[in-house]
Amino acid sequence: MNLPNKITMARIIMIPFFIVALLVNFPFHEPIAVVIFIVASASDAVDGHLARSRNLITDFGKFMDPLADKLLTCSAFICLVELQMIPSWVVIIIIAREFAITGLRTLAASDGIVIAASKWGKAKTISQMIAIIALLLVNWPVMAFPALLLFGNIMVYVALALTLISGIDYFRLNKGVFRSM
Repeated sequence: MNLPNKITMARIIMIPFFIVALLVNFPFHEPIAVVIFIVASASDAVDGHLARSRNLITDFGKFMDPLADKLLTCSAFICLVELQMIPSWVVIIIIAREFAITGLRTLAASDGIVIAASKWGKAKTISQMIAIIALLLVNWPVMAFPALLLFGNIMVYVALALTLISGIDYFRLNKGVFRSM
């Protein structure tokens, strides 16, 4: 397994630690959760850069990197619903899109086609991560930056829009996958 793929797997391993840090009340749990999420989010850019710059792009990475992003962001969004910081209907739409695209990728993979992340998909992921980080920072340290709540809420709806646009784009670009059915 090459270095970018190891970084992708490390991002997946960080998810349970992030969830525990966010939802279990212990000293400094919120800042720890924020740091874990930021490190995990940043690892997405690092593994992508390494894979492209060192010509280490693999089918495993094309499949697992977006999956790791989905697991990280969906976990965070579900936690934010539990913390009553984001409406559940928004998260349901986001997760439904993620399942749909994963299904599309699985169907394509059965025909030997690997669907890599698109520009819209990358923009969606970045906007989701920005929204999550802003909302995670709202209460730490104790509402020090109330404007973050407004910014975080705006970014949630930007992320929702990009989630829908990218989902439609994936199906539009890959409609040929359904022709073999």
